[in-house]
Amino acid sequence: MLLGVLKVLTVKTVIMDTLFTPNVPDEAEDIPQTDEPIWILGRKYNAIKELDAIRRDIRSKLWFTYRKGFIPIGGCNSTFTSDKGWGCMLRCGQMVLAQALITLHLGKDWQWMPETKNKTYLKILRRFEDKRAAAFSIHQIALMGASEGKEVGQWFGPNTIAQVLKKLVVYDEWSSLTIHVALDNTLIVNDILRQCRVEGGVTAEADGEIPLRAPSQWKPLLLLIPLRLGLSEINPVYINGLKTSFKISQSLGVIGGKPNLALYFIGCVGDEVIYLDPHTTQRSGSIEDKMNEEEIEMDSTYHCKSASRIPVTDMDPSVALCFFCATEKEFKSLCKSMQEELILPEKQPLFELCTERLAHWSPAEDAVSEAIAASSFVDFEHIERQYDTSDEDFELLG
Repeated sequence: MLLGVLKVLTVKTVIMDTLFTPNVPDEAEDIPQTDEPIWILGRKYNAIKELDAIRRDIRSKLWFTYRKGFIPIGGCNSTFTSDKGWGCMLRCGQMVLAQALITLHLGKDWQWMPETKNKTYLKILRRFEDKRAAAFSIHQIALMGASEGKEVGQWFGPNTIAQVLKKLVVYDEWSSLTIHVALDNTLIVNDILRQCRVEGGVTAEADGEIPLRAPSQWKPLLLLIPLRLGLSEINPVYINGLKTSFKISQSLGVIGGKPNLALYFIGCVGDEVIYLDPHTTQRSGSIEDKMNEEEIEMDSTYHCKSASRIPVTDMDPSVALCFFCATEKEFKSLCKSMQEELILPEKQPLFELCTERLAHWSPAEDAVSEAIAASSFVDFEHIERQYDTSDEDFELLG
């Protein structure tokens, strides 16, 4: 009788443990055991020989998800204390920008560990905390979205998040980068050169824990290329080019998703794309200087233990390709790679690459105005809203 009771209790314990044990993806769901190369943001891996290295690389990316319990966005009368259900594209934008800052200030090979207390890393992460004063917080992004015709709580498309981030980086001098958004499926090389070339500028160079401020004639560039690759699904003619984009060394992935869900795609393997998913709701909190257990635990919530993957054909056709060039040499190398790998081999390239803007196009925006940085944050809550329907074609489809 006693033995029977013990057996029942043991079974119940196993069931309860199963119910409350986090679901950790196995190798089949995480990284496939395949001879095909795995590409993560321009880096090539062998899944069989380098599985641990792949997972360390993925875990080192800053992972931004829905949060709850933060100070209301838009003032005390606002009910937006969580971005669950509407902030996924905003979080994907944060992930791309954070990766650009990590690459610039810490280097492309830098990796995070649970015990990491690197001051520059913490300085970058604090810029994305759910606080009104943080340079790239959900608050700043959502309120700046008003200038793109998106009220707080509305979904963003890839083009909207690109335009909002472009405006926000101007106000953070320390980040030391500029964003160019290529429109009309066309990359104008000289527009970017005019925007990034600066007289007497300084940039950050990775040197261990402390970034050096070095003379530079180039403003580090985060390049975003919003594209529409089909109507309700991706046109097969674009699939090879899309996968190839992850192989370019300057790649920062792709902002996109699948219908109704924004995702940050960081790589590919075979005919699948690898992504970080923002659709997990975590509590809001601060990491400060990561000096106590609570702050250490909070830091760990910004790193995903494993990525996910879907067939590239399941992606929504609204995407934004992302690239980062810390130097002019890297940008020129990127243009060469785009021409040779993304444009010339394809019957229908993802986009065009032109030296100059055609005469009948509207003039390029004044690069000088893009570079003016304010000494303090604008009160975004009182910006006059300029409703613009230009992003309608880039909304995630339901």
